Amino acid sequence: MVTRTITMSHAELDRLGVINRVLERRLTQVEAARMLGLGERQVQRLCAAVRRDGADGLVSRKRGRPSSRRFPEAYTRAIITLITAHYADFGPTLACEKLQERHGIEVSNETVRKLMIQAGLWRTRAQRKPKVQQPRPRRPCFGELIQIDGSDHRWFEKRAPACVLLVFIDDATGRLVAMRFCQAESTFEYMQITKRYLLEYGKPVAFYSDKHSVFRINKPSATRGEGITQFGRALYELNIESICANTAPAKGRVERANSTLQDRLVKELRLAQVSSIQAGNVFLEAFRRDYNARFGRSPASDHDAHRKLLKAERVRLDDVFCWQESRAVSRALTLQYDKVIYLIAPGPDTQMVAGKHVTVCDYPDGRLKIRFEGRELPYTQFDRLSQVRQADIVTNKRLGSVLTLVRQQQLANPEGRSASGPRRHPL
Repeated sequence: MVTRTITMSHAELDRLGVINRVLERRLTQVEAARMLGLGERQVQRLCAAVRRDGADGLVSRKRGRPSSRRFPEAYTRAIITLITAHYADFGPTLACEKLQERHGIEVSNETVRKLMIQAGLWRTRAQRKPKVQQPRPRRPCFGELIQIDGSDHRWFEKRAPACVLLVFIDDATGRLVAMRFCQAESTFEYMQITKRYLLEYGKPVAFYSDKHSVFRINKPSATRGEGITQFGRALYELNIESICANTAPAKGRVERANSTLQDRLVKELRLAQVSSIQAGNVFLEAFRRDYNARFGRSPASDHDAHRKLLKAERVRLDDVFCWQESRAVSRALTLQYDKVIYLIAPGPDTQMVAGKHVTVCDYPDGRLKIRFEGRELPYTQFDRLSQVRQADIVTNKRLGSVLTLVRQQQLANPEGRSASGPRRHPL
């Protein structure tokens, strides 16, 4: 007896079951047509096909046959020849664009991708071998490399909204050297935790981070600034190296610590009944000591690579960890920063800054200073235009404070609207 395999789709199998019930007289053709969404004449034809050919009568005759809309073989061979000769190392999308721009060949990205796979010029994601991440030995000295990262998580579960935990971990020892809850992973938050870390331990050799915009200018076409972030500028002034990891496994030490903290720390916060960022930051100090005692290890070398802050650096630490931007002063001794116009007090010591650039220092606590060649200039605020309107753009460094203020105003005005129109929120 010869056994033959029939390949059917799920829809064809369901249709076969209904037609068999009709042939067994357990179902009428009218009921079958209603169940299958077909006409009665079509059900009659299906029943005749099953009587004549069995289950094979319901299999689509198009299956296994080439499409009538396919490109001619000579045309596809010409496309493959062009790609092989000129675009062998291109991706399917780019190769498709170049075929259209340079050769006038109109084909879809998917068609080019399939042709490149057939020619062995492109591998599917399933065909690509995963990259092997070799383990990297720990740095020998404490303070030689500090891995930093932010973890957005529901740290307080349903007791409070989700927030970010900033984590600093030493590569040599695996110790948590700094931790801080905050509303958003912003430049000011990283500046504040870094300043506390430096005051406690001193200056490490390097910080190791991901490619977050706090640490790296991710737009090659950016024209403003000096090609360095505010956080990078602060580290440069303190002679601390900033290194960005190319992949997440490269900074696996802090990634694994975040995974552990998302389990262990969440439960500890629940047991301690901590339900706010402020109380959480107080709790973190005791938790960090206990964590380091359990999971920390001794470094391979007894040398501490931290460098002490110089007296001059300690004095001006607040000035280093502030947001600094250059602004041009008009002939009328005015400048604009963050949608606010400032008037520099006229006088013999300030007339020289007209038409020149000054440095605006914006501090995390809200203070603002205007400096020229290291000297602070007196000023007054002329007009405040900084109000958060609908669809307004808020810089990353102010996002946390804006959200806090918006939340406070929402609680103060639960109705949400006023007679004067939409609410405005000052930054």
